[in-house]
Amino acid sequence: MISVHQVLATLGHGDAIGHEVLGIQRVLRAAGYDSEIFVETADHRLESLTRDYRELIDASHPDNLLLHHFSLGSRASRTAFALPDRMAIIYPNIPPPEYFVGVHRTLARQCFRGRRELQAYATRCDLALGDSEFNRQDLEALGFPRTDVLPVVPDFSHLDRRPNRLVADQFDDAWTNIIFVGRVIANKKIEDLIRFFCAYHTTFNPRSRLLLVGAHTGFERYLASLHQLSATLGLSHVHFVGHVSDEELVAFYEIADLFLCASEHEGFCVPLVESFYKEVPVLGYAATAVPSTMDGAGVLFHEKDPAHVALLMDTILSDQTLQDAIVAAQLSAVDRLRSKDFAGTLVRLLDKILAAPRAPRPHVAFDFWHQFDAAQELEELRLYRPAIFKALPEAP
Repeated sequence: MISVHQVLATLGHGDAIGHEVLGIQRVLRAAGYDSEIFVETADHRLESLTRDYRELIDASHPDNLLLHHFSLGSRASRTAFALPDRMAIIYPNIPPPEYFVGVHRTLARQCFRGRRELQAYATRCDLALGDSEFNRQDLEALGFPRTDVLPVVPDFSHLDRRPNRLVADQFDDAWTNIIFVGRVIANKKIEDLIRFFCAYHTTFNPRSRLLLVGAHTGFERYLASLHQLSATLGLSHVHFVGHVSDEELVAFYEIADLFLCASEHEGFCVPLVESFYKEVPVLGYAATAVPSTMDGAGVLFHEKDPAHVALLMDTILSDQTLQDAIVAAQLSAVDRLRSKDFAGTLVRLLDKILAAPRAPRPHVAFDFWHQFDAAQELEELRLYRPAIFKALPEAP
């Protein structure tokens, strides 16, 4: 039987892509395929489950299929592109670079180059898969002729753990807790959350606070602007909690009264359905994949007028019967999501790929593998002979 391997830049622990990659491998192996995960880097807790992307060259075969999780361009991506194996892209979405121009120039450049590089795969891959209908449409707009959806079916097991209340306990009181979970990053529009909260806090409920739960490493400039905004608005009850463990996350969901989302660009947004699962009413901005992820549950708003959003917040938070109805609809949406046959869908898509004529072999520059070997030698110098590496002339 042919091998079906996965390729990605980084395998993280506990994030949506990491759960998906491991879930795909379980399905592939259960279906009888030889399946490995090739990466550039991996969380130390997952390294034993992966292989270095450079080993993919020896594992390569024209009859094999590579499932390539494309995020930003990487050496693993370019290596996979140049191999003769068949390929399918799995695309979690790359935000438009415009969101990061003023706050993170490097990421803006990476997003620009990543979206541009992705277009080169339009003729390279046999099928391009979005993990939501929004992402599938994005692939279609980028020029991919063959697209489909491999739905996200989140693993909620990490939310069934015993909560660690060490941090959250300080917020477990009679006050109203508005929560958002996600990286403190510009496309999440945290500044809009702060403005909405300000309108709610000053107009309806001074005994309320905003809890922003998520990592902000690498986005210190954006974080500083958010602190400045809070200070300008005179808000002392906006809390940047930072990165938390799964057990701490459970505790924050348990003390939350409302999940508020203002993000303008989401490929799926797992914290929305996590909130559904933890029975926290959700109020979300109807942009990109958010409406399809919420699947008719929760409450959507279409205008970013702080007074309007604050009124919606108060309407939900002041009516227990309404909250119960929202939570009931959200739990039904979770049931619908979990009933999706992820394994069956994946196997069906594999059959579709393998039964179709393959895409043309990739055009690779004559000196690609020479450059690959040279890059590997440079990497070895960087790791083991850093003084020599630093003495090399800078690239023109």
